[in-house]
Amino acid sequence: MNKKRILSGLGLVLILILNIIVDRVSKIYIRQHVHLTDNIFVIKNFFTITRAENTGAFLSLGDSLQNPWRFILLALLPCLALTWGLLYVLLKNNLTRLNQIGIILIIAGGAGNLWDRIMYGSVTDFMHLNFHIFQTGVFNVADMSIMAGVGILIVNAYFREREQKRQAANEKPVAA
Repeated sequence: MNKKRILSGLGLVLILILNIIVDRVSKIYIRQHVHLTDNIFVIKNFFTITRAENTGAFLSLGDSLQNPWRFILLALLPCLALTWGLLYVLLKNNLTRLNQIGIILIIAGGAGNLWDRIMYGSVTDFMHLNFHIFQTGVFNVADMSIMAGVGILIVNAYFREREQKRQAANEKPVAA
C-alpha cells in the first residue's frame, strides 16, 4: 500500500469516528436531559427537540419481532453489512472520493444506531422538522449521516453519468 492510500484510509476512519462521537454525545445528552414527554421548540413552528425511543429499524419496522428474528434482523445482519461496507470502502481501489465519503457516512450512521439498539434496546431519536407542507419523522444525528451519505452517492452518480454521456457523445465517429 502506498502512503497516499494509507492517508486516505485514515481520513475516512477519522470521518467515521468523529461522526459516531457526535451521534453518541448528542444521544447521551438527550437521554440524560430530555424527558419522553418534553417538546423543546428550538425554532418556533419549525425545529423541535422531542425525544422518542425507536425499538425497531427505520420507521419502527421490525419493532414487534420476537427473538431470535429480532436479533438476526436488527443486530446481526446490520453488523455484518456495516463490517462488509467498511472493508469495501477501505480496500476497493477504484471508488471516487465522494463515493468513499458517502459510504463512510452511511456506515457511521448505521453504526451509531446499531450501538443504541444493542446497548439500550432502542434508538434514541430527538429532532423533528415541520416544513408546513410536510413534516419529518423524529430523527437523530446518525439518521442525518445516513441521509447525507445517500445524497452524496446519488448526486455523484448523477454527475458521473452525465459526464460519461458527454464523453460518449464527443467520441462518436464522424460520418463520411
